[in-house]
Amino acid sequence: MVTAAAERPVSTWAPLRTAAYRNLWLALLAANVGTWMQTVGAQWLLIHHSNASTLVALVQTASLLPVLLLALPAGVLADNVDRRHLLIAVQLFLVAVAVALTLLTVTNRMPPALLLTLTFAFGVGQALTLPAWAAVIPELVPPDQLRSASALGSISVNVARAVGPALAGVLIARTGVAPVFALNAIAFLIFTYALVRWRPGNARAVEVPERFTAALRAGSRYVRHSPTVRRLLRRALVFVVPASALWALLPLVADRMLGLGSGGYGLLLAALGVGAVAGGLLLAVIRTRLPANQLLVIAGVLFIISLCVVATVRVVPLVLVALLPAGMAWVTVLANVNAEMQLFLPSWVRARGLAVYQVCFAGGQAAGALIWGLVAEMAGLVLAYLAAAALMLVGTLTSLIWPLPDLRIAVNRDPAAYWPQLHLAREPDPWVGPVLVMVQYTVAPERAQPFLAAMDLVRGARQRTGAMRWGLFRPAETTDRFVEVYLVPSWDEHLRQHGGRLTDEDRRAEDRARELTDGVPVVRHLVPAAAGPTLRDDHEAV
Repeated sequence: MVTAAAERPVSTWAPLRTAAYRNLWLALLAANVGTWMQTVGAQWLLIHHSNASTLVALVQTASLLPVLLLALPAGVLADNVDRRHLLIAVQLFLVAVAVALTLLTVTNRMPPALLLTLTFAFGVGQALTLPAWAAVIPELVPPDQLRSASALGSISVNVARAVGPALAGVLIARTGVAPVFALNAIAFLIFTYALVRWRPGNARAVEVPERFTAALRAGSRYVRHSPTVRRLLRRALVFVVPASALWALLPLVADRMLGLGSGGYGLLLAALGVGAVAGGLLLAVIRTRLPANQLLVIAGVLFIISLCVVATVRVVPLVLVALLPAGMAWVTVLANVNAEMQLFLPSWVRARGLAVYQVCFAGGQAAGALIWGLVAEMAGLVLAYLAAAALMLVGTLTSLIWPLPDLRIAVNRDPAAYWPQLHLAREPDPWVGPVLVMVQYTVAPERAQPFLAAMDLVRGARQRTGAMRWGLFRPAETTDRFVEVYLVPSWDEHLRQHGGRLTDEDRRAEDRARELTDGVPVVRHLVPAAAGPTLRDDHEAV
């Protein structure tokens, strides 16, 4: 059921009282610092090459493209295997990549193509990590602390953004890029050690893992038929694409427009990070005072101002001050969207849904970085930043068309297995399919129109939880009968509908429709004839 959340804000620091979350958060902070150090090191290796604008922007593209390509398969993996073991294996792979970067840089065998290839490999590890880690967080903290945990995640990333580039800038100026890559390897060893030490109190049980392709389709189907998830993804995209210009081109701003070295670039990133940390700390209080869409508009306006200042001002202190609200706006939008995704997604599809969010986030950044790099190459940095500001203005105005759901509303997404147990003459093979489910309703003619409206919500529930096709028909021979028909890929998929994919929201949708019917709906399940005799089940409810 949907209820208003308590007005008293939960402290941003509340999740850190849980020892397991605190230890992993601190270790992840070290890994985030290492990641930002590596990004700065990779970009600085390319800054003096020909076509530097495109090459520097491609570092971000190479980092984020694997998320775009692999996040959804990684989400399937995280929903079907032990997430702790998966995380440990992936972190060891990332350590190996960081060691390879270090050794090749020390031996001066790092051409741009190889650097971008290893950056892509590191991105592959990050793509496998993100859905598993995001899905673990609701298992570490109680539901009322999820928004705070999301804010802490943003604080971790942005503290790293403040510390990592500054530390990398100092190291690069004094010792070169190789030590930066070496410290990144050590940082991921720390995170690996924390994961090895973590012993989940209640290990998540995967009853019967779904087949990979079926699970991939199920995750995509859920997102496609969930208006709330689609709305959240759109809001993330219309912010991230123009905002990515600031991150992608900042090394060139530091070098060409402000005349700063690697240390100055680190200082600019540190200003963004400090603003983001401040935004994360204030978010718990601000959320209780401002509607979600007002927050979006304010964040968009702040980012537009920052883009314009960076494009037109050559005074370093003023640019640093302008970057602070950009960091605040960044964390305000993305922490809100990320927390809402974690709260809204049911547990059975959480990693896959979060993976789709990460695809949109990373894809928006990767595409944006490439686009703004090409624009800067052809038209210059100033016009690239002003064009990004104009696009951000358009995106901000779309909050009137695609508003976020009220962030102060809590939704119960716990499984609601309310369909009765099946009574069949013969149990089909789990992988037989497709399965056709037919539900016959008796509805008085005067209630036909309200029934049709109610069944539209039922359609959404069927499609989110497994139906490939859905239809509602009326027999021509009667005036009071309706037949709902939906096609499920396999018998296993239909059993999962019975066993926990449905939520309380789906139950309410079915209840509203059935209140308008007479008698008890009659349900039949039809499986392919080649699998055996046609199966029939006249039990009273699905």
